[in-house]
Amino acid sequence: MPDDYFGERVAERYDEPQGELFGPAAIEPAIDLLAELAGDGAAVEFGIGTGRLALPLSRRGVSVQGIDLSPAMLAQLAAKPGAEQIGVTVGDFAHTRVPGSFAVAYLVFNTIMNLTSQGEQVACFGNAAAHLAAGGYFVIEVMVPDLQRLPPGETVRPFTVSEDRLGFDSYDVANQGLVSHHYYWDGDRLERSSIPFRYVWPAELDLMARLAGLNLLHRWSDWHRSPFTSDSRQHVSVWQKPR
Repeated sequence: MPDDYFGERVAERYDEPQGELFGPAAIEPAIDLLAELAGDGAAVEFGIGTGRLALPLSRRGVSVQGIDLSPAMLAQLAAKPGAEQIGVTVGDFAHTRVPGSFAVAYLVFNTIMNLTSQGEQVACFGNAAAHLAAGGYFVIEVMVPDLQRLPPGETVRPFTVSEDRLGFDSYDVANQGLVSHHYYWDGDRLERSSIPFRYVWPAELDLMARLAGLNLLHRWSDWHRSPFTSDSRQHVSVWQKPR
C-alpha cells in the first residue's frame, strides 16, 4: 500500500486553500462532461477525496462509487450532505476494485501523479479498463509538465505565495519526479507538508492507455473543451474502451 500523505491535518484544510476549485465556474463544466459520458450508466472516481466532483455528479443523477487511500479525506466527504448516496472504498486506486461495471472512470486534479512510479501509473490504466463496460470512458485531468518554465540550472518553482501560505515544487528531472512543498501559518505556528509526485507527459499517458486496451478519443486544454495546443498548461483527456 502506498504512503498516505493526506492525513487529518491535510484533510481538514484541503477544501480551503483551493477555493476557486469549488466554485461553479470550475465544477459545472467538469460535471457537464462527466454526466454526458456517464449517460444512464454509473461512474467511479479514482482518488475521490472530499467529494468535490463526486457530490455534484451524484446530484446530477449519476450513480457514483469512489476509491481513496486516505480515511481522513473520506471522513471529510462523509460529513457533507449527499455523501450517503456515494459508495466509498479505502484503497490504492491503481489496484483496488469495486463491484460493478461503469460507463466512466475519472481521475482529476493531477491525482494520477500521486502514483510515483511509471509501473503504478500503468497499473492504474489497467484498473480503469477493468472497471469499464465496453464503450466506457476513462477521463484524466492533469498538468502538462512545467519544465520549459525552469531556467537552466534551477529545479524549484513557487506555485503559491500569500501571507499565510507558501507552496513550492522541486523537480527531479532525471527521474521525472517532483515534490510539492506546502507551508502554512496557523497563528504563530508554522506547519509544513511535502508530497511526492511523478509528472507524466500526454504521449506517455496515451501509451499507457494503449497497453490497457484504451484508445484516445479527446484531448482538451480544460473542462470547457478548449483546443489543446503547445501552450496548454494542463489537459483533460478521454480514452475509450472498445465496444
